[in-house]
Amino acid sequence: MLTYVVAFGLAFAIATALTPVVRNLALRYGLVDARSSRKVHEKPIPRLGGLAIVIGFYAPLVGLAIYHNSISQLLYADRLRVAGFFAGGIFIAALGLYDDLKGANARQKFAAQFIVAAVMYALGFHVDAIANPFGSPLQFGVLGFPITLVWIVGVINALNLIDGLDGLASGVAFFAVATNFLVAFVRGDILMSLLMVALAGAILGFLLFNFNPASIFMGDTGSMFLGFILATSSIVTSQKGATAVAMLVPILALGLPIMDTLLAMLRRFITGRPMFSADKEHIHHKLMALGYTHRRAVLGMYVICVFFTLASLGIMFANAPQAALILAVVGAVVFVLMRRLGYLDLQRVAEVGVTRRKNLAVRSAINSISEQLRNAANAEAIWASVQAIGEPLAVTMLELKLLTPGSESKGFTLSRSPLSPRAIEAVVPVEADGVSHGELRACWTDGRNEIGRDDELALELLADHIRQAAKRIETEREGKPLRLVVR
Repeated sequence: MLTYVVAFGLAFAIATALTPVVRNLALRYGLVDARSSRKVHEKPIPRLGGLAIVIGFYAPLVGLAIYHNSISQLLYADRLRVAGFFAGGIFIAALGLYDDLKGANARQKFAAQFIVAAVMYALGFHVDAIANPFGSPLQFGVLGFPITLVWIVGVINALNLIDGLDGLASGVAFFAVATNFLVAFVRGDILMSLLMVALAGAILGFLLFNFNPASIFMGDTGSMFLGFILATSSIVTSQKGATAVAMLVPILALGLPIMDTLLAMLRRFITGRPMFSADKEHIHHKLMALGYTHRRAVLGMYVICVFFTLASLGIMFANAPQAALILAVVGAVVFVLMRRLGYLDLQRVAEVGVTRRKNLAVRSAINSISEQLRNAANAEAIWASVQAIGEPLAVTMLELKLLTPGSESKGFTLSRSPLSPRAIEAVVPVEADGVSHGELRACWTDGRNEIGRDDELALELLADHIRQAAKRIETEREGKPLRLVVR
C-alpha cells in the first residue's frame, strides 16, 4: 500500500509542478487553442498540458524500475508486454504532440493508431469475449483481432472527442482510472493497480489547472494518451477477471465517452456530415443549451460518470440475473438522458432529412470544386470554381478577393439577390503558416438568426482548398509569394 501512496504522490507532485511550466512555454511560443465558433472558451488557452500528465505518469514508474523491490520485480516479470505498453503510450503521446504542434489529418492519425493497436494485440492485449448476462459469454474467435483494434482506437478517439469543456476529459478519465484501479485491486493485480494510481495522480495534478476556469488544455497529447492507457489497461483487467463479466466493466466505466462518440457518429451519418467534422451537438453542448453553466455542465457529466462507475462495479460482483437488471437500469437511464437532451426528438425527423440532402449536395459541390482548384492557374479560374458553392449553400451573396503581388488585384462577387439590413454573414480567413491570403465571405437574408455549423464547415473546407490552390500557384510564380483574398 505504501508503494501505491508514493506512486500517487510523486505523479501528483510532478504533474502539479510541470503543468504551469508547460503553460508558460505554450504561451511564449503561441501554442494556444484559439477561439472559434464551435468552442466555448472566450480567449486563447495554452494547450500541450498533456505533457505534464505523460511525464507525471511515467516518472514514478521509471523510479520504481530503478529502485528494485518486490513490486518493481513485477515490471520485469513480463518485460516484453510491459515495455510494449509503455512504448505504445509514448508513441501515442508523440502522435498527439505532433497533431498539437503541426496538425495531422484523420487518415494519418488513424493509420498510426491502428498500427499501435495491432502491435498491442501481438503483445497479448486481446479482446476475446464479451459477457452475456442471459447465457454463455460471446466468444469472438477470429474476430477478436479487429474488435481489439476497434476498441483501442475507439477509446483513444472517444477521449479526444469528449475533450470540449474545462476539466471534462481529465475528469472523465479519472473516474475510468478509479474504476480500473478498484477492479485491479480487488482482483489482486498489483502491477495494474500501481499503474492506475500513478495515472490518477498525474490526472489530478493537471486537473488543478484544467478545471473551470482552465488556464491550460491537455490537447491531443493528453487526450489520446489517456485514451490509449485506459483502452489497453481495461483489456488487462478484463482478461484477468471472470469471463461472466468480460469487457462489460470497462465498457460501462467508459460509458460516457463511448456514448458521446456513438451519438456523434450516428448524428453525422444521418445528417450527411463528414464523419470527422466538428459540431456543437455533443452531450456537453446539449447541457449548456439547457441553461447549464460551463462548470455545472462538467459537474453534471461527472455525476453521469459516477453512475457508470457504480454500474460497472456492480456488474463485477453481480450474478447473471443481477447483471441483467443492472444493464436494464443503465439502458433506462441512458434512454431518459437522451430524451432529455433532445437526441430522440421525433419532431426533427423531417428536418433531419432536409439537412441530409443539403449536406450531401454541399459535400458533392465542394469535392467538385476541389478537383477544379487543383488545376486553377489564376484568380479567374479560382473564382470560376468557387462560385459554384453559392447555390447549394443558398447564399444571397458570395464575395472573393484575390491579392496577387506583382499583378493586378482581383475582386469577385456573386449576388443572387439584394442584401437586406437583416443580412447575416460569415467571414472565413484563408491562411497558411500564419500568413493571411485573404478571406471568404458569405451572406444570407433568409431570416436565419445564426450561421449553422454545416454552413461554417463548408466555408472552412472551401477556404482550405483555396489556401492549397494559393500555395500551389505561389510555387509556380517563380517563388513569389501569392496572397489571395476572395471577395
